Amino acid sequence: MSSASEPVIRVRGLVNRFGAQIVHDGLDLDVYRGEVLGIVGGSGTGKSVLLRSIVGLNRPAAGTIEVFGQDMGRASAAQREAIEQRWGVLFQDGALFSSMTVAENVGVPIREHYGISGGLLDKITALKVTLVGLPPDAGKKYPSELSGGMRKRAGLARALALDPEIVFLDEPTAGLDPIGAAAFDNLIRELQRNLGLTVFMVTHDLDTLIATCDRIAVLAERKVIVTGTYQDMMAFDHPWVREYFHGPRARAALATAAE
Repeated sequence: MSSASEPVIRVRGLVNRFGAQIVHDGLDLDVYRGEVLGIVGGSGTGKSVLLRSIVGLNRPAAGTIEVFGQDMGRASAAQREAIEQRWGVLFQDGALFSSMTVAENVGVPIREHYGISGGLLDKITALKVTLVGLPPDAGKKYPSELSGGMRKRAGLARALALDPEIVFLDEPTAGLDPIGAAAFDNLIRELQRNLGLTVFMVTHDLDTLIATCDRIAVLAERKVIVTGTYQDMMAFDHPWVREYFHGPRARAALATAAE
């Protein structure tokens, strides 16, 4: 993490409700440039809702969300589009267009925003496919022809298509076997370091938290109750945090990390 004084995402007083259900009530959060931040919390705490609110897929009932210093709620269409080009999103299972090849999926945002086509587009998409560790021939395949892990990598290649500064990841290792999940963790950390990315990651995977995250934010009681390192989580006195970070799975994850 480059600087704890430079938030690229700043959330204040966020309220999200769906009918009578209040998911977030006065949520505050800072995400700092160059860090990997893991978002954790129990079922129904609104982890993915928070991500979707930041990227504009969910309209909050109240509060402010600033990205790169721009209040997204007050941004014009042109301002929002300019900022959206500076982030990429990997949804669960890649969320690829099933009727397009991997290369065509990766090329969609490049063609849309930059108007690039032909041989240059082919070269750029091939570079992105290689960047995420896929074999060169993966670009010609359709999502249905890929394994779950390869689909996630293809989705990540599309998220990286516009050379973003921020990458949002929603449960990136969900559904992967332990070996595939560990490989994806290593890929995220390598890309973050080499490309200088800021990573906002929703996850429930303790191994991922230990292997990749600089800080962790815990959602509970409709807000962020604590942020800090894994060691900070271990010392925090809250029932859900204790159960999550001191339970048998947490001990196993720490033991594996120590090997």
